[in-house]
Amino acid sequence: MTRGLHNAWPTLAIMLGASVWGLVWYPMRMLAAMGLTGTAASATTSGAACVFVLLVKRRSISTLSWHWLLVALGVAAGVTSIGFVWGAIHGQVMRVLLLFYLTPAWTAIFAHFILKDRLTRADAALSLLSLAGAVTMLWSPELGMPLPADLAEWAGLVGGMGFAMSNVLVVRITRTLPAMKAEMRTAVIFGGAALVASLATLFEPMPTPPAAAQLPAVTLIVIGLGIVLAANNVIVQVGLARVPANRASIIMLFELVVTALSSWLFAGEVPGPREWAGGACIVAACVLSAWVHRTRASHAPSGPEPPDIAGREPESKKKSTRAMV
Repeated sequence: MTRGLHNAWPTLAIMLGASVWGLVWYPMRMLAAMGLTGTAASATTSGAACVFVLLVKRRSISTLSWHWLLVALGVAAGVTSIGFVWGAIHGQVMRVLLLFYLTPAWTAIFAHFILKDRLTRADAALSLLSLAGAVTMLWSPELGMPLPADLAEWAGLVGGMGFAMSNVLVVRITRTLPAMKAEMRTAVIFGGAALVASLATLFEPMPTPPAAAQLPAVTLIVIGLGIVLAANNVIVQVGLARVPANRASIIMLFELVVTALSSWLFAGEVPGPREWAGGACIVAACVLSAWVHRTRASHAPSGPEPPDIAGREPESKKKSTRAMV
């Protein structure tokens, strides 16, 4: 392996992960077209991913002990999964994802109350910038108040709040349960998403269940998607262990590029001027958030380095998990 490739592959690993997350909406829509509802698709794929993690990482996973933070993490992961999947199936993918990416606003608020982090002026400004992007994207003279236009957009918004809560809870868990390995957190996230989505299926009718002839294809997609998501999680963790957290946060925005292209190619969805302007504000808030946290880290006193706000551990032992579906 050449020196250039050796230095570049962690970045490529993160970009690959972002690409997978930017494309995952399409197989979810395929499952919906075959008769599998959004909640059922979320439950089955998350369950498959959890089983895969438990099988592959069984030597690294110890017995899970009871703690309310793990329950909270599982619930937050379930809300994240359902919000993203249901919104992407029933709404305009790019608008749903941009609402999902309002994480700087929600993370600052949740971290203030759960992690007791001080809400600085920079945090408040970034939260307002991302919310201004959402208002720009959603506001229309005909519709009045700048609120999500339908249930799919509300699902994306709530899913983003769940994702921010998951990130904050991962940080809290690494502080409260430092002995817990990243593989255990990954299993909790996927397992929690599967359980919460399974409960949600009771409230979403399945009007046209998959026909018997389609069951093999549905099963293959569910298992394949679960394995891809779990393997993708491992690949991204490897990349994050070798890339500074602030730079990784910016690289992950590549997901928005892949989503925009894939929604245009596969669904014919073309963002309008308001979507571009609002999305620019949201992306700017994410980039500036990474820069602000980098500046704080450079001025922090020497000593043990705590996990960052995105749930990533210090450079020497940094891991990250993400379970969207």
